[in-house]
Amino acid sequence: MTLQELFDSFAGNPTPLIIYFILVPLTAFIANYMSGNEQYQSPWNYLYSTLVYLAAVPGMLAVVLCIYTFFFEPQRSLLEVNALVYFLPIIVMIATLLIIARHVNMNKIPGFNKLSAMLMMLTVTFITILIIQKTRIWVMFHGSVMHLFGLFVILFAVFMWSWSKFFSSNSEKSTNYASNREIEW
Repeated sequence: MTLQELFDSFAGNPTPLIIYFILVPLTAFIANYMSGNEQYQSPWNYLYSTLVYLAAVPGMLAVVLCIYTFFFEPQRSLLEVNALVYFLPIIVMIATLLIIARHVNMNKIPGFNKLSAMLMMLTVTFITILIIQKTRIWVMFHGSVMHLFGLFVILFAVFMWSWSKFFSSNSEKSTNYASNREIEW
């Protein structure tokens, strides 16, 4: 099954997709109402973290698909694509992040020191997966969409781990440099 076949199956039966995209921002809204002043305590902070991922992963996939369709498939117009696959995830991602950010400081949610870094890592991972799929390298290994999803999870974890190691080592170096400069004076 290719990604296009997966998207066509969503077009044939959109009910689960619509339910998913209604439940994510609705859950964020209900969590804001129910958590009160305890939003930074467990289990609320982990619920918010999960909701951010549930909204951002399909949203960033849709952003990458829109960009790919716009720039690399000139024979196909964005007016001809399935709105549930291409545009609804972006709208739900923005709405969910705005609902959560209205009540919770995103820096205090586990795993989100910088939300922009996570969104960038998702984009890089999706672009890498898109390149692997479009170059037909994946066909040689007889991979299905589920295998491609597994590869996405592994690549995302590796990219996030690399990103955190890179910036944690840079911040330690700058801290050490600043403390050494104070000693010299």
